[in-house]
Amino acid sequence: MSKSFSDLGINQQLLQSLADLNISVPTDIQEKTIPILLQKKEDVVALAKTGTGKTAAFGLPLLQLIDTKNNEVQALVLAPTRELGQQIYSNLISFAIYNPAISIASVCGGIPIKPQIERLKEATHIIVATPGRLIDLVKREAISIKKIKYLVLDEADEMVSALQKDLDTLATEIPKSRRTLLFTATMPGTVKQLVQNYMSKHVVHLEADMAQMGHQGIDHKYVVVEPIEKLEVLLHFLNSKEGDRGIIFCKTKAAVNKLAKKLAINKFSSGAIHGSLSQGIRDRIMGQYREGFIDILVATDLAARGIDVKETSFVVNYHLPDTYEAYVHRSGRTARAGATGLSLSIIQKEERVDIPEFEKELGLVFHEVKKQDDENREETNLVLWAKKIFKTKPNRTISADTKEKIRTIFHHLTKEELMEKVLSEHIGQQGALNTNVETPLKDKE
Repeated sequence: MSKSFSDLGINQQLLQSLADLNISVPTDIQEKTIPILLQKKEDVVALAKTGTGKTAAFGLPLLQLIDTKNNEVQALVLAPTRELGQQIYSNLISFAIYNPAISIASVCGGIPIKPQIERLKEATHIIVATPGRLIDLVKREAISIKKIKYLVLDEADEMVSALQKDLDTLATEIPKSRRTLLFTATMPGTVKQLVQNYMSKHVVHLEADMAQMGHQGIDHKYVVVEPIEKLEVLLHFLNSKEGDRGIIFCKTKAAVNKLAKKLAINKFSSGAIHGSLSQGIRDRIMGQYREGFIDILVATDLAARGIDVKETSFVVNYHLPDTYEAYVHRSGRTARAGATGLSLSIIQKEERVDIPEFEKELGLVFHEVKKQDDENREETNLVLWAKKIFKTKPNRTISADTKEKIRTIFHHLTKEELMEKVLSEHIGQQGALNTNVETPLKDKE
């Protein structure tokens, strides 16, 4: 039988906030971590898949352990990206709603630093930060982390690979007596090295939900295509998921921009996020996605870190990631909080050999799906074409006289007859285009 948060030692104020948030049953990582953090003194390494409630696993105990009579910074939570940092900050604020004496601040990069400096002049107990911005604030003497009692490294597998130098710098500012809590979805060699370098010899290791590394609730699939078919297959898939929200992952910023333009041309409700965009633009697009104003995000791996949207029903690997850990983080954007989801990889023939390696390394089973045959593909293309026309804005530059002449030509046709003629014309044009491109393609072969 599952334990309750009360059984784990959570106090009444936090229990009330959890009730308001409709959180009643602890997840596996929460059930294993919370009592250890509350009752023991050792450092902790917690290995758990994304979407299992890791923020509450460390956030609830931290809030309970804070001494509100002490106005110094007592806990520091480091996250690899501002998006994840903001997510953690928002969660902590919601958990602490009945603990008004606890002061929490977010000091992440990508936004003006002066308001953060002003905020830190107030008493602050918990800081959520990205390493780069925190270092900047420490150098400006706007903040002191020399007396913190708790250091949390969230998504450590991402942070250690991208921000190793920043972590080394911060290590000189943090007291050796602190308690370090490391949370990660994967355990590559770089994280093991981090544990050896920055944590005590007596570390409590916890694992939760790791027997099925592929995330319960996620269906892992792949489809093999020719390079020239890749975009078309993606568009067909997105057409089948109309109304659902999802994230498409590309390897590079240039690929993200290119694909986002293709989706826009085809009238899909989408937005792009990557590290070269300003934080304001990234926040705006993320807000549109969270609120459901756009259905599709095209993103690089790091830019998508911290996306915790329960309604994300699928992810697409438009390019396979370079590491197994990256695949875990990508697929973990769907099937959040007990929901189900789909992770689809669109691969080329030479990449098929990589699938068994992913299965072996991550303990997954991938199912191959076949691309549509020629007849079904043509039918789907016609539907996509029709949707594109439907979403096209009217051209206001055509003169009223010209419109009237065209209206006179069409006026005796019914809507059904006009549709049939337009459809026939479109099919004829596509056939002509296909005929024209056949010879060059064969010459290249």
